[in-house]
Amino acid sequence: MECTVCPFECGIDRSRRLGVCRASDRIEISIAQFHLGEEPPISGTHGSGAIFFAHCNLRCRFCQNYEISQLGHGHPVSNERLIEITLELQKRGAHNINLVSPTHYSEQLIPILRKVRPKLRIPVVWNSNAYEKVETIRRLEGMVQIYLPDLKYHSDQLAKDCSSAPNYFYYATKAITEMVRQVGQNQYNPDRTLKSGIIIRHLVLPGHTSDSKRILDWLAEKLGTDIQISLMAQYYPVYRAAELPGMNRRLFRNEYEDVKQYFLKLGFKQGFIQDLSSASSNYTPNFDQPGI
Repeated sequence: MECTVCPFECGIDRSRRLGVCRASDRIEISIAQFHLGEEPPISGTHGSGAIFFAHCNLRCRFCQNYEISQLGHGHPVSNERLIEITLELQKRGAHNINLVSPTHYSEQLIPILRKVRPKLRIPVVWNSNAYEKVETIRRLEGMVQIYLPDLKYHSDQLAKDCSSAPNYFYYATKAITEMVRQVGQNQYNPDRTLKSGIIIRHLVLPGHTSDSKRILDWLAEKLGTDIQISLMAQYYPVYRAAELPGMNRRLFRNEYEDVKQYFLKLGFKQGFIQDLSSASSNYTPNFDQPGI
């Protein structure tokens, strides 16, 4: 079957050869574990039941999870085993089932979600880079309760340089708009974990505060200032970041402060703001630890 699941629309049979994402037609995961490194309404007190998928349809030169996204460290799992993993995470007390970087496995995951959703008492999180086709996101309606997308770039040139993702803003904003249509306003459980809704992430990049401001402008204008934003400061140079001019360093404090003040000036009422101390490997899972 020709793969057209993401904007690249490689049109190849993944059972025979590999496309941009370098993933075959068999789902591969790196690890499934309790993860406390997400936003508080996702991690809660017990942790998010995170399933990290191997490979990715983007080529982010600064990816903090590059071992699995770019180098493809992972192992194949059957549909039956993946269902077992989700139910085991639920049984052990996870607040949600967090599908991390699932985009390139959308076609394989949709029938699995249809089968496992009636057995779940906790929400499913679609934790993605948002470089997705709106048609694919529409197919997830009713099976995904929480969307956790990035909105990485406004500039097309920056998207190409950093992640080899042409027309990123065009595709990501259409996908995010569809996500918002599906889940509406955020709904919370009594323990303040997210029951349904969306949190949109944006990572501020060194030397590119103007791009961050343009993204915040779009969010405020198109989705409103009630939308929940996670303004992230955890960039640090890793993997191939040194290839990007000016990005072989952490954020300067005044850069993040500038974007933060702009965020507040626009009137966003909900969101998360990180301290610069978050720019460390502490937010990166240990993929060498045994998972479920």
